[in-house]
Amino acid sequence: MSVHYQRHGEVGVICIANPPVNALSQAVRSGLVSALEEGVADPQAKALVVMAEGRTFIAGADIREFGKPSQAPLLPDVIAQLETCSKPLIASLHGTALGGGLEVALGCHYRVALAGTRVGLPEVKLGLLPGAGGTQRLPRLVGVERALEMITSGRFVDAEEALDSGVIDAISAAGTPLEAGLEAAQAVLAGQRHARVTGQLPAPEANPRAVVEMREQLEKTTPELFSPFRIVEAVEACSMAASLDEGLLRERELFLACMDSPQRAGLIHLFFAARNPHIVPGVENATPFEHVALVGNHPLFEQLHKAAQRANVQLTQAPEDSTELCLLASDVDAISLPAHAIAVSLQSLTTEPLTAGAPATPLSLVLTEQSPFCELVNQDASADTQQRTALTLKALRVNVVVSKSRSVLTTLYQAAEQTPNDTQPALEQASLALAQQGACYRESDIDLLAVEALGYPRHLGGPHRQATLLSAHSAHDETTPSKDAQP
Repeated sequence: MSVHYQRHGEVGVICIANPPVNALSQAVRSGLVSALEEGVADPQAKALVVMAEGRTFIAGADIREFGKPSQAPLLPDVIAQLETCSKPLIASLHGTALGGGLEVALGCHYRVALAGTRVGLPEVKLGLLPGAGGTQRLPRLVGVERALEMITSGRFVDAEEALDSGVIDAISAAGTPLEAGLEAAQAVLAGQRHARVTGQLPAPEANPRAVVEMREQLEKTTPELFSPFRIVEAVEACSMAASLDEGLLRERELFLACMDSPQRAGLIHLFFAARNPHIVPGVENATPFEHVALVGNHPLFEQLHKAAQRANVQLTQAPEDSTELCLLASDVDAISLPAHAIAVSLQSLTTEPLTAGAPATPLSLVLTEQSPFCELVNQDASADTQQRTALTLKALRVNVVVSKSRSVLTTLYQAAEQTPNDTQPALEQASLALAQQGACYRESDIDLLAVEALGYPRHLGGPHRQATLLSAHSAHDETTPSKDAQP
């Protein structure tokens, strides 16, 4: 079962168990409703707690349902039932409460969080706005100005800030969400803490100055984006609507407008592109290397040292008999490596593919200062070796995109440099050529690298996606008869 109910003394506990991140799948939504009904009907339960098993509370929507028709119960309806619960309803948070997860918590009457918990409404990063009451309930707790900043940025807020701003009611020193929830419930029942229905709180005071300033900021920073401006409209409606229901209706209208926006499709495409780009297709049961030599000097090496202990990877500054993998900085002219060790040359995006005098290596790692992603190019290694290297870098907290015999990133960069005044079409043409040549394992990897490293507009989803859409649109126009054409 994704959700189960159990009573602890006079407190009923609704527990979500949908690993790994307790996403709000249809089974979870349905389970929440059923467990809530069971708790309300339990005569011995005087208060209820909503919590989750595992490493986190609810981390958001279920990505497996993206792009599919919605199934009842819809999240806004689930939260409405939570909010109208006849018994005090406590949300016990840990890990993260994001997107719909925070909206579920806002629908409860009291929120307690373990230390280290982070909350947020990051829907803007997918071209959306919170569509289950987030734009209407959060401002009632934190005011218009802070709600605008939190929702348009989509940033994660730590427990201390969440407490200071009013998003949560308490931080617990308890060891588990269950203990924290039970303690809070007992305190509410004893009158030591006050539970309140968020939707029944007064609407926040109108703040025209904050609204105008946010619109001006968005016009300067992201004028091309759609959903941030709809977020401003939704939050403004919270203070202007005659009731919560009226505000929720306006939020829903704006949410559906975002759903229909082409930008949402582009951002969702990138969201999936960023999932596991370090995986080499067809390679199974590969494991990271455990003994790595960092040869030469490179800023990346400091980062690797910080992550090595947690990753269970032993780092040395020179090759040893046990060394399995060598990362070679560009200042290394030549080196004698153990015959069994795999060599990876580090290459700056702005340099030639191989620095003069540097050893030829079966793998190269292309890096750029401004991007969180780097590219592991397979020059002459087996797929298994490339995968093991990628897994090692991933364990060392390096975001890796794997590619085949030529660097996708370098090719895109050179195309952009040749046409500095018209880089977008140049990247689109180069992306089509790279896909035709089979330079990458996944065409979406081209889009991910172009957006993250070269500044291609994120909301378009990447140059290959955009070029493909434009090509399909042109083909459709050519095959569709004109309205003026004679039969």
